[in-house]
Amino acid sequence: MFLKDELNTMKALLDKLELVDKLDPLAKDWRDHVREMSYDMENCVDDFMHDLEGADGKKGFVRKMTQRLRRLGRRHQIANQIEELKIRAVEENARRQRYKIDDCIHSSSTVVAVDPRVSAIYEEAANLVGIDGPREELISWLTNSKRKLKVVSIVGFGGLGKTTLAKQVYEKIGGQFDCKAFISVSQRPDMASLLNGLGLNLGLKDFRAHEVSYIIDRLREHLTDQRYLIVVDDLWDQTAWNILRCVFPEGDNGSTVIVTTRVDDVACRASHDHHGHIYRMKPLNSEDSKRLFFGRVFRSEDICAPQYEEVSTQILKNCGGLPLAIITIASLLASRQAKSRSDWESIMNSLGTNFAADPTLEGMKNILNLSYMHLPPRLQACFLYLGLYPEDREIERDDLARQWVAEGFVISVPELDLEDIAKSSFNELINRSMIQPARTIYGEVFSCRVHDMILDLILSKCAEENFMHTAHSYGEMEKMHSCKYKVRRLSLNLSAAGATPGSTLATSLSQVRSFAQFGESIYAPPVEYFKHIQVLVCEVPGEWTSKLGAICHLFQLRYLKVSAHSVELPAEIRGLVHLKTLEMNCRYESKISSDIVHLPDLFHLLLPHCTGLPQGIRNMTSIRTLRCSNMGKSSVEDITGLGELTNLRDLSLSKSYGESLTAEGVDALVSSIGKLRDLRQLYLGCRRKRYNDQLDSLPDPPPRLEVLNLDDWPFYVVPKWLGGLRYLRLLSLTVVDLSTDELRILGELPSLVHANLRVLRIPEDKIVVGSGSFPVLEDISLISDEDVGAYLRFEAGAMPSLRTLRFKFRVQDWSGCTPDGMEHLLCLEQVNVDLKITRGTKDGQCEQVAPDVSSAYSKALEVHPRRPTFALV
Repeated sequence: MFLKDELNTMKALLDKLELVDKLDPLAKDWRDHVREMSYDMENCVDDFMHDLEGADGKKGFVRKMTQRLRRLGRRHQIANQIEELKIRAVEENARRQRYKIDDCIHSSSTVVAVDPRVSAIYEEAANLVGIDGPREELISWLTNSKRKLKVVSIVGFGGLGKTTLAKQVYEKIGGQFDCKAFISVSQRPDMASLLNGLGLNLGLKDFRAHEVSYIIDRLREHLTDQRYLIVVDDLWDQTAWNILRCVFPEGDNGSTVIVTTRVDDVACRASHDHHGHIYRMKPLNSEDSKRLFFGRVFRSEDICAPQYEEVSTQILKNCGGLPLAIITIASLLASRQAKSRSDWESIMNSLGTNFAADPTLEGMKNILNLSYMHLPPRLQACFLYLGLYPEDREIERDDLARQWVAEGFVISVPELDLEDIAKSSFNELINRSMIQPARTIYGEVFSCRVHDMILDLILSKCAEENFMHTAHSYGEMEKMHSCKYKVRRLSLNLSAAGATPGSTLATSLSQVRSFAQFGESIYAPPVEYFKHIQVLVCEVPGEWTSKLGAICHLFQLRYLKVSAHSVELPAEIRGLVHLKTLEMNCRYESKISSDIVHLPDLFHLLLPHCTGLPQGIRNMTSIRTLRCSNMGKSSVEDITGLGELTNLRDLSLSKSYGESLTAEGVDALVSSIGKLRDLRQLYLGCRRKRYNDQLDSLPDPPPRLEVLNLDDWPFYVVPKWLGGLRYLRLLSLTVVDLSTDELRILGELPSLVHANLRVLRIPEDKIVVGSGSFPVLEDISLISDEDVGAYLRFEAGAMPSLRTLRFKFRVQDWSGCTPDGMEHLLCLEQVNVDLKITRGTKDGQCEQVAPDVSSAYSKALEVHPRRPTFALV
C-alpha cells in the first residue's frame, strides 16, 4: 500500500514537471531519479501481485505445499525490495526538501490548457497552399519531353514539402502508366527489404527474396516493356541510388522515376545518369505563407483576427517560408485556442529570430520542440512512443492505441472505452500536425507517418528522458548495459549477421516494458530476457518460431504482435492472464496454443493465415475483435460458438484459396451473426463458390452495424434486411442484378455516408436514383465489367450530399454515354472514372478510349452549377 500511494504521488508530480519548458539542472536530475524509482516500484508491485495469484487451487496438497515453500524465499526477496524502495522514497523526498526542488519547478513552469477537440481536422494534400505551381511545372516537363526514361530529382531542405509535391505529381499522372509504386528509402535502408517492398507495390505476388541481385533481375524483367512511374522518396546517399538505378530498364515508352532528397550531390547523380531534370524546392513566398497559416489557425486563407495581425507577421517571418514550420506552429496555436495576444507573443518569442535567415536543422528542431513542450502530459508519452518504429514506417492507428493502453499511457474516463480515448489521442496528434496522415478511408485516418525531422526530435527526447533506446548495430546494443539508467523500452532494427547476446545484456534488459524487433537478426535477445515486458512487437521476414517458446512466462504481457512467414506458439499460454491483444500476421500455416480460449482478458485476436477458429472459441466471451482468414478449416461447432461471443464489435471472416465453408457451416455462421447484437463492423469473404440464399434472408441482423463489407459475398439481389440498418455508415456490396426498386432499399438508409457497389450484370432498363434517396451519402463507387454509368439516371433531389462519384469499368466496354441528370447532384465536386485494363485488351486501346471518356464527362459536367472536376484514375 505504501508503494501504491507513493506511485500515485510520483505520477502527479512527474506530470507537473513535464509542463516545464526548461528545468533547472538540479530539478531535472531529481526528476530522473524519481522517474526511475517509479518504474522500479511498479515492477515490484507487479511481482508481488503475480506471486500472490500464483497458487492453483486445483493442485494436490503436496504440490501446493511444495510451491508455498518455494515461494517463501521469493517473498522474502520481494519484502527486501519493498524495504529498499521505501528507503529510496524517503531519501528522495528529503532531497526534494533539502534542495528546494519545488521552488525550481514553480519558477519556470508553463501550464498549457488541453485542447478540448478530439476529432482531427483533415485536409486533402491537393488543398495545400503553394503546391499548384511546382506540380504543374513538373508535370509539364514530364509530359512534354521525349519518350525515353525520365528521372527528375526534387531537392531541398527538410520541411519544404518535397514528399508532398512528389505525391501530388504521382497521383495526378499515375493513371497514364501501366504500373506505379511509391517507396521510401530512409537513412539506413535494408536494400533487400526495400526492393522486395517495391516488387509487392508493383503487383508481384509472393515476391520475397534475400539476394539483391536476384531481386533486381526479377524487377527488371517485370518492368521491361511496361510504362512505369516510380517515386523514390527520401534518398540520402549515392550508394543506395547506385543499386536502385539498376532496377529501371531503359526504354522508349515514357517511363518516369521521381527522386526526393535533401542532398544536392545525390540529386545531381540521379538526374545525370539519365539526362534528367533537377527541381530545387523553394520556401513559400509571403502570400502563400499567410494563406497556409491563416487557413490552419482561422479556418480561412485570407482572414486574420485584427489583434493578431502584427504578431502573425512576425511568427511567419520566423518560420522562413517552410511549410512544416508554418503548419506546426499554426496547429499549436489552433489547438490552444489562444484568445490572448500575450499567448501568441510568448510563442513568437520562443521561436527566435534567426531561423528565417538561416533555416538549419537546429532551428527547425527549436520550432518542433516548442510544439512538443506544449503537448499535454497525456500526449507526450504517446508521442515519444512513436520512436519505437523505424524511419519512414507507416504506423497503424489501432496498433498504437492498443500499445498505449497496454503501457498505461491512457487515462480512463467514466463511460468511455480506453481504446476509444487512445484513438482520440491519435487524432489529436494529427490535429496538432505532430504526425502525418498516411492511409485515410473516407475521412478517417487509420495510419500515420512521422516526418524524419520530427522523428529526430522524438529520438533525442527519448534519449534525454530515458524513455526509449534504439539500436541499429550490435555495438549500440552493448552500450545499453552501461547506461546510467535501466533500459525501459527498446527498438531493434538490425541486420542478420553478428554474435549472440550475452548474459550482461540479459541483465540490462530485464526491466524492459516494450520491445520491438524489425528485421531478422541473431543479435535479437530471446524473449525470456524481458521479465516485465508488456508490449512485444516482432516483424521478421522469415521463419521465427523458437524465440517464442518462453513467452508463457511473461506474466505481465498485454500486447503481442508477430509478423513472419510462420509462427509456432508454445502449447500452453493460459498463464498470460493480462494479455489483451494477440495478433499473428503469418503468411503460412502457424500453430496457436490449444488453451488460447482460456485467456480471461483477451480483447483482440487476429489469427494467422491458413488457421481456422480455435477449438472451444465459445469460451472467449471477452473478445471484441476477431479476424479469421481460413474459415474453411473451422468446425461447424466452433462456427456456431461465435454466437456466444456477445461482446464482439469487429468481426472479419474470410477463406484461403481452395478452402470454403460447407452448407452446414454457412447456416451456422448466419445463425451466429444474428446473435451478435453489439456488432459494429462485419466483413464476410468466406461463402461457398456457388450462390445460395442463407444470408439473403437473415431474419434479425445486428442492429448497430456501422461498417458492413460484403464485397466478397455476392448476392443475387440487394437483401431486404439491409434496409433496417439505421446506423450503417459504410457499405460494400456485390450483387448480380440491380434494379431501381432494389437501389431504393439502399437509398432509404438514413446514416449511409460511403458506399461501394459492384454490379455483375447490367440490366436492360435504366436504374433511377430517386428524389430524396441517399440523404447523407457523400461518396459512392460503382464497379462493373460493363459501363454501369450509362445505365444511371439521377432525378432532381437525389443524393443531396454527394461530393464524389466514381465509376470503374472495362476499357473495351465504354459505351460512349454518361449518366443522365448529374446536374441534379447539387453538392457534387468530383467525378472519377477508372478504366480497367483486362487481359486481352489491345495495345493502345486505353490511350484511344481515355480522351473520349474525358471529353464526354467534361461536356456533361459543364451544365452542372458547381462545375465539378473530372479525372481519369
